Amino acid sequence: MNNLDENLTKFYKTIGSNVKKIREDRGLTQLELSQQMNFNSVGLIGQAEIYYNKQHFSLKHLFMIASILECSIEDFFEGIKVPPMNWDIN
Repeated sequence: MNNLDENLTKFYKTIGSNVKKIREDRGLTQLELSQQMNFNSVGLIGQAEIYYNKQHFSLKHLFMIASILECSIEDFFEGIKVPPMNWDIN
């Protein structure tokens, strides 16, 4: 796994963990959140909260979740540090 992959994994895991914490703080189950997002199962929520099989939340998902949980979308990015990286593609 390269540096970008490692950093993206940390990025997605942190977002998922933050979503889970806020969801639990609001007293919602994965099923309740899924239903409010008009999903038929908890698959996406369950997998994205732990970045299982590289499943992660999209910006659309985060927008919907922030609305449902009545929080700021920025809350999902708490604790994320974006390291400087070399983007030289030569």
